[in-house]
Amino acid sequence: MDVRVGVRVEGVVQGVGFRPFVHGLATGLGLSGLVGNDAGGVFIEVEGAPDEVGRFLDGLRTRPPRLALVERVTTRELDAVGRGGFAIVGSDASGERRALVSWDAATCDDCLREMRDPGDRRHRYPFINCTGCGPRFTIVTGVPYDRPNTTMAGFAMCGPCAAEFGDPADRRFHAQPVCCPACGPSLAMRPHAGEPLEAAAAVLAEGGVLAVKGLGGYHLAARAADAGAVAALRSRKHREDKPFAVMVPDLEAARGLCELPEAEEALLTGPRRPIVLARRRPDAALADGVAPGDRSVGLMLPYTPLHHLLVTEPIVLTSGNVSDEPIAYRDEDALERLAGIADAFLLHDRPIHTRTDDSVMRTFRGRPLPVRRSRGYAPEPIPVPAGRPVLACGAELKNTFCLARDGRAFVSHHIGDLENHETLRAFEEGIGHLRRLFGIAPEVIAYDPHPEYLSTKYALDQDLPGIAVQHHHAHIASCLADNGATGPVIGVAFDGTGYGTDGTLWGGEFLVADLRGFERAGHLEPVPLPGGAAAIREPWRMAAAYGVPDDLPVARRPGWDAVTAMARRGVNAPPTSSMGRLFDAVAAVLGVRDRVNYEGQAAIELEQCADPAETGAYPATLSGTTGFTVPGGEIVDAVVSDLKAGVPVPVIAARFHNGVAALVVDAASRIRSETGIGTVALSGGVFQNMLLLDRAVSGLTDAGFDVLTHHRVPPNDGGISLGQAAVATACG
Repeated sequence: MDVRVGVRVEGVVQGVGFRPFVHGLATGLGLSGLVGNDAGGVFIEVEGAPDEVGRFLDGLRTRPPRLALVERVTTRELDAVGRGGFAIVGSDASGERRALVSWDAATCDDCLREMRDPGDRRHRYPFINCTGCGPRFTIVTGVPYDRPNTTMAGFAMCGPCAAEFGDPADRRFHAQPVCCPACGPSLAMRPHAGEPLEAAAAVLAEGGVLAVKGLGGYHLAARAADAGAVAALRSRKHREDKPFAVMVPDLEAARGLCELPEAEEALLTGPRRPIVLARRRPDAALADGVAPGDRSVGLMLPYTPLHHLLVTEPIVLTSGNVSDEPIAYRDEDALERLAGIADAFLLHDRPIHTRTDDSVMRTFRGRPLPVRRSRGYAPEPIPVPAGRPVLACGAELKNTFCLARDGRAFVSHHIGDLENHETLRAFEEGIGHLRRLFGIAPEVIAYDPHPEYLSTKYALDQDLPGIAVQHHHAHIASCLADNGATGPVIGVAFDGTGYGTDGTLWGGEFLVADLRGFERAGHLEPVPLPGGAAAIREPWRMAAAYGVPDDLPVARRPGWDAVTAMARRGVNAPPTSSMGRLFDAVAAVLGVRDRVNYEGQAAIELEQCADPAETGAYPATLSGTTGFTVPGGEIVDAVVSDLKAGVPVPVIAARFHNGVAALVVDAASRIRSETGIGTVALSGGVFQNMLLLDRAVSGLTDAGFDVLTHHRVPPNDGGISLGQAAVATACG
């Protein structure tokens, strides 16, 4: 006896070929019914034999289209109406909007085959796409997600494209960016004439710097093996040491540059196509200036048709900006701002609506570990506790914001450091755009309590009830939400600085936390931060703050005596418990780095020089009873002692890392004995250090702990907004 079932599918199920997929699945099983879009997602009615209907429902959940994200499938029984055909029906735009917009996806294999086929009408067309790939989030201007509400609105479809768009059997059925050479965007080259791709390739071949308009903004490109071109790009961009990313034409080329475990290859070749930080081969054919002194290289594969056509050898592909500025994405702005950097511009006439940087990922024990979550990931939702609609404003550095409603948290694309007007404007515009896109009207606003953060000032200017979420609590809450947990946990939050509840600068914190609150169980013993922000730029100041002997090479810095006196008197030297600053002090003592050109540089280079085979560790004492402190000076003294004894720097660096990892285990064990909590959450930018993370997780696991680490949002401040949103929703 036939049954008829009403089905609702929620998630990223519009603009991804879901209705044609449903049509094919149903007809293949001999079922009748209908499918359509509405404000909540996809609605279906399906009728047939019970076993076949069951297979249909299983297929919805387990075999969705490439870009679909099925969050929930619900069913209800209906009265059978008799067998007939299966139809795709018109959309219903009424009701509260809950349907989601897909992230931008790398060019699919089907489109690549067409693009490479001389007989295809889209042969070598740099904007080919279908429901399985192409621009989404970067081109959406409003809702519903229809072509008039994208930056493709100005391109009227030709007859053949319109026929594909309207054919349910075609993979371009309702692919909103569908186009071809006759009706879609086109390339242009400035100031060169002639065929744009050929002219662009010539600029690169001649050692020039090329500005390329991509999916979410402009990139600057140069041949990665050309030392002169890379040096010119560094000089013009004012980027002294920070590594460049490299785009390679295919996986074989990637393997020639880096050692790639299976998990890294999967990230590189998947539809999201982030930059993947991979271990560099000693014989990699890259200019030294690509990643100075770094064992890793940020690799990515082409993710747009234009990249596939342009990239025939490894090229540096870095954000189109001057160092510390936001990436350029509007044409006239790019032509003005990048004129002093680029020798030529490869442009196109499809506007970018949302500026979106490339995502950056590591892998840790087979899972992704985000460093920057942006293109290819935003605005995919992350589950959080259900509660009032929330806007979480994030941190000052590596800013993202987050909108949450009905158990979904939408962490924004990477905004950047809120240190200039352009970035702040991108932050404000992005909030407005996502609010409209997902129909979210916040009823509460969450923010960091640091009074000088621009994100905090923005929050306090809004006419909404507010909740201040302490920085390190937000880190741990972010790790909880990342893992679908609510706590309580032992939270270890290690970073550079964060505003503490006592008004001092925290950063080496051991918390007992859940989503509703936290207690500070222990912390690194505070030391002065001589010169405030100057100590972050000049790690040698932290060596002075820790009172290292004056006969060390680091003490020969001009101003050493003045800085040590500043630290001793506490004048312009606020106290900090920062673990990041302890790493800085050790890097300076060892002569690894005493002045940085980008955030975290000293700690990164300290990790790079550590001997991974060394198993020794510097011990640290846990002092106190009700709330313990850890004298970081003990560890610094051990470093100094070994240095004076002639122990090699790589061995000392490894012992330091091992000592910090052992400290994590000792502190967690002490807290477990007092609370009975057996789960540890690790968060904060210091846990991007893979050596420390690996040693800490191994030690905790061996000690019987369950360990939570990040895999969907970064452990750094890019994940803070998710933590704020999770706390705000949990607190109701």
